[in-house]
Amino acid sequence: MENLLSDKWEVKSKHSSEEVLQRWRTLCGVVKNPKRRFRFTANLSKRYEAAAIRKTNQEKLRIAVLVSKAALHFIQGVKPSDYTVPKNVQEAGFQICADELGSIVEGHDVKKLEFHGWVSGIADKIGTSVTNGLPTDNEALKCREEIYGINEFTEAESKGFLVFVWEALQDMTLMILGVCAFVSLIVGIATEGWPKGAHDGLGIVASILLVVFVTAGSDYRQSLQFNDLDKEKKKISIQVTRNGYRQKMSIYELLPGDVVHLSIGDQVPADGLFLSGFSVLIDESSLTGESEPVMVGAENPFLLSGTKVQDGSCKMLVTTVGMKTQWGKLMATLSEGGDDETPLQVKLNGVATIIGKIGLFFAVVTFAVLVQKMISHKWQEGTTLSWSGDDALHLLEYFAIAVTIVVVAVPEGLPLAVTLSLAFAMKKMMNDKALVRHLAACETMGSATTICSDKTGTLTTNHMTVVKSCICMNVKELSKPSDASVLRSEIPDSVAKTLLQSIFNNTGGEVVVNKDGKCEILGTPTEMAILEFGLSLGGNFQEERQASTLVKVEPFNSTKKRMGVVLELPEGRLRAHTKGASEIILAACEKVVNSDGEVVPLDKQSINHLNATIDQFASEALRTLCLAYMELENGFSENDAIPASGYTCIGIIGIKDPVRPGVKESVALCRSAGVTVRMVTGDNINTAKAIARECGILTDDGIAIEGPVFREKSMEELLELIPKIQVMARSSPLDKHTLVKHLRTTFNEVVAVTGDGTNDAPALHEADIGLAMGIAGTEVAKESADVIILDDNFSTIVTVAKWGRSVYVNIQKFVQFQLTVNIVALIVNFTSACMTGTAPLTAVQLLWVNMIMDTLGALALATEPPNDELMKRPPVGRKGNFISAVMWRNILGQSLYQFLVIWFLQAYGKTIFRLHGSSDSDLVLNTLIFNSFVFCQLFNEVNSREMEKADVLEGILDNSVFVGVLGATVFFQIIIVEYLGTFANTTPLTIVQWFFSLCIGFLGMPIAVFLKGIPV
Repeated sequence: MENLLSDKWEVKSKHSSEEVLQRWRTLCGVVKNPKRRFRFTANLSKRYEAAAIRKTNQEKLRIAVLVSKAALHFIQGVKPSDYTVPKNVQEAGFQICADELGSIVEGHDVKKLEFHGWVSGIADKIGTSVTNGLPTDNEALKCREEIYGINEFTEAESKGFLVFVWEALQDMTLMILGVCAFVSLIVGIATEGWPKGAHDGLGIVASILLVVFVTAGSDYRQSLQFNDLDKEKKKISIQVTRNGYRQKMSIYELLPGDVVHLSIGDQVPADGLFLSGFSVLIDESSLTGESEPVMVGAENPFLLSGTKVQDGSCKMLVTTVGMKTQWGKLMATLSEGGDDETPLQVKLNGVATIIGKIGLFFAVVTFAVLVQKMISHKWQEGTTLSWSGDDALHLLEYFAIAVTIVVVAVPEGLPLAVTLSLAFAMKKMMNDKALVRHLAACETMGSATTICSDKTGTLTTNHMTVVKSCICMNVKELSKPSDASVLRSEIPDSVAKTLLQSIFNNTGGEVVVNKDGKCEILGTPTEMAILEFGLSLGGNFQEERQASTLVKVEPFNSTKKRMGVVLELPEGRLRAHTKGASEIILAACEKVVNSDGEVVPLDKQSINHLNATIDQFASEALRTLCLAYMELENGFSENDAIPASGYTCIGIIGIKDPVRPGVKESVALCRSAGVTVRMVTGDNINTAKAIARECGILTDDGIAIEGPVFREKSMEELLELIPKIQVMARSSPLDKHTLVKHLRTTFNEVVAVTGDGTNDAPALHEADIGLAMGIAGTEVAKESADVIILDDNFSTIVTVAKWGRSVYVNIQKFVQFQLTVNIVALIVNFTSACMTGTAPLTAVQLLWVNMIMDTLGALALATEPPNDELMKRPPVGRKGNFISAVMWRNILGQSLYQFLVIWFLQAYGKTIFRLHGSSDSDLVLNTLIFNSFVFCQLFNEVNSREMEKADVLEGILDNSVFVGVLGATVFFQIIIVEYLGTFANTTPLTIVQWFFSLCIGFLGMPIAVFLKGIPV
């Protein structure tokens, strides 16, 4: 079946072009209900709209920047235009309105900024403090909200249940059946009177309504699950100073006047103005499409919502929020663009289209055969030219049967089962601490063959403490609280002063006093551990920061593996501090502080001692950092780069970050599932190897390699090396990207990659599944990722893989079940029409069967929870056929059995049940066929729970949805047969006949066991 699909049905799991997405839509020839079929696919028209907005933004910003540059030249000579404060703004106590603020930042209007008194003047006019932020008075905040708006963008209202009912009614075949029902009512009542003549028509109407309401109910429930997930995706927090206290807040609570702290990897949450900071580079591509980053500082203080901090850190004053920003307007359009359709959705749309065309052909032929038989019969009777109301009703019935064959034959439910299964899995994964951002990731994760994982925070707990140090060439244990005070008493005061100066100034973290008056350490786990070490040595963060002036800061990034600052000391001297990867910093040192506290040249013996210390710390699975400083004798300008060498080594610290509980078991589970786990870390190779062995990642036949060594390898060497690499240490983001690219393209692996930093974004983008860390991850990393691991735990990644496999297998089960029903229903009605001139399954009965196999079948089979068996089989990989040989064996075997049973009943049913003399023998036999057919589907639904295992009942009671669907189907089947005969063309059956139907259905189970024993 899949081989019949051309390349035009192929889409990537991510980053498919609009042309590719449009192409497969045009190929969908037989679509019963476009609104439903294409509901969970990308809205391409909205995407084109968003692209147009981006282009406009790009042009507007380009002009604004040119104008602001020109304005800088003429600003002294130009008198600004008068600005009148609106009355409502003045009454609220503010001196500038939202529109004026918006035009300053969005238009990069230096002239207006100068007129309003620069950034400090604007802060005064919106009633805020650039140091303490907004006061936390609720009334004042509400008033500010009314004047300036809230930081939320307008979203399309979620659809109500009745909208889904209306969309379900858009089904072309149901509309045609509705017309047939209407005509049947009129002709039936005209010929047979009320109520007898209305039965057939009302039966079809009731069936249509039942199908519509069950379909709408399922779709509505699904949409609620997606809405819940969308809310989770939008939970973004940012550091804000309010009332003098720094705190974490949701970006949706921001108001103009808030002071926001931005650092590398953050997304700018609103339009604003730069207050203070260092080396701030902003990536505006998300808003303007421009790839070149923009430098932001006092001269260019404009920060736009939705842009990303590529480098540096700063404080920002919020000026414009929500829909008053360009990002708000863009997001309102983008949010309606929808998620890309998944490869499986598209593939199953292709399968549905092929089957739909086959079904349409059979429907037309069936109708033609039935009409031909009827005309032949009339010809023999000599009544060809005389047509009665009954004849019209027969014709209408034949047409309804043909249309219903299309209803059953076009498996609309196939692509929709994918979204149903994914929605269910995504909701459950949310409870398991994994937030899926893109539908396709959930599906692709089941095929993953390799996981490239970070070490820190993913395999380890990310709760870091300094447990060893080598200060003044002396190694000290720091495991007990009293050890730090002992260390302080042993090192000279001058060294302690330099050490604390380095710790408290050369940091991306902060020590703040919270509302309760207690000290709180903010920053990354590494920074927090070092600051805690500084405090335990008796240091005071605020005093150290006030004692000197920061001249320049170069924040840490994973390429340089170091960070540095330049300080102006009280006596006017300049000093540079650096810290980072031990080997890199040590290589930049020329001197060292010896055991007497004196600065001496770094000789070979000292280098050997320090390298041995680094190796010793690393072999104990400690992260090692080196701290160093240098006096800048020749002066320094803030435009200069911080020196890369010539430093004096203060010391080395060893930070413990224990392995997370359960990681070793998870790695072993991955190995048994055929998934290779590789550790890619920026840490020291000995630390990485020690942790990898503890986790079970590094085995005897595996290789641990350093990034710089990996970089130098030729293509031939890489081909031999990459399959054996289990650990890559001291890797740069480019190394990670290169490894992922080779694994995907050269070795055809399906690769999942974890990342937390801004520089990980290219690897996350390149990978089949990008996994960002929810706690340690930056907003840039999260936006590039497909799944966010909310608890940063490797075990959660394994859970995602298990759910991914579950989704894949569940959809396979449903497809197997549905194709069996399709084939049998098609062949039965077609052969019967050809042989007898009548169809045993009427329109109403086929609609009920369609509901069992479509909506209810998808609910039952597509929502099976994962089991441990899933992780004991190899992954599907990139090229696995979705409809496997095993599935075809089961489909064809069950179809043959069901067809033979129905053919046997048609041929010998009347004889077996002694119906020959009865006036309603045809009705009883057709009811028996219908009943047996439905029970065959019910038992086949149970069979489909396992495609290869004989025991299909294991864990069935754990799935309440499955049991509920089966129970409901049996209940309604009894009602339809016993009580709704006049509408459904059935008649009550005897106990023996019911038992026979049940046995026929049950016989499918031992046949399924026999089929599973046939090797394929």
